[in-house]
Amino acid sequence: MSATTLADRAVIRLSGAEVRDFLQGLVTQDVTGPLPVWAGLLTAQGKCLFDFLVWADGDDLLLDCEAEAPDGLIKRLAIYRLRKPIGIERDDSLAVHWSLEDGKGVADPRLAELGRRWLGPADEPASGWLEHRLRLGVCEGRVELGDLLWLECNAAELNGVSFTKGCFVGQENTARMNWRQKVNRRLVVVEGAVDERVRVAYPGLGLAVVHARVDAVPAEAILPRWLEPALS
Repeated sequence: MSATTLADRAVIRLSGAEVRDFLQGLVTQDVTGPLPVWAGLLTAQGKCLFDFLVWADGDDLLLDCEAEAPDGLIKRLAIYRLRKPIGIERDDSLAVHWSLEDGKGVADPRLAELGRRWLGPADEPASGWLEHRLRLGVCEGRVELGDLLWLECNAAELNGVSFTKGCFVGQENTARMNWRQKVNRRLVVVEGAVDERVRVAYPGLGLAVVHARVDAVPAEAILPRWLEPALS
């Protein structure tokens, strides 16, 4: 198998007897059932602060997040910990791995076409992940998602939110938008940089992430099948 480590990812370990209940009350997805899941930690207004995949490791939970996020994410989670006996720390013994080959790890919970994913000791950095992800129209991380409303990040379409799990931070506005079916703007990936709506451009790939109105999606947009119903 070729090199698989995603060098732009890091792992945070949450430990303690109440760890699932603790995270369940904070994030957008249900972490009491099968894992991994993709989830967001939002503001009270429903805007994205951090996104990550949640994994189980025995009784512990592991957060598969962008490499620049651990310090800020740990600090944010610690605000909610209060006096709960929850450990929150970076785990440098583990790395995030990705491959398009079958037989290793599990399908990415956002979209199976993204490939297989697992945690383990680091090896040589993988190549091709960024372009593969973007050409499937999937955005992640604070540079691409910023502080947008979670549903504008296509979270419902990519299995990043549960509307039946109960309360989480930012749940009220997120649930209201879903109930009204009123998501006026969306993140889309486009070929090249279009205009001032561009959030981040990847010149070496000829791709950019754009925050666009649903009724004015650029002609250059990559429109994967999973996103088409949301734009119709």
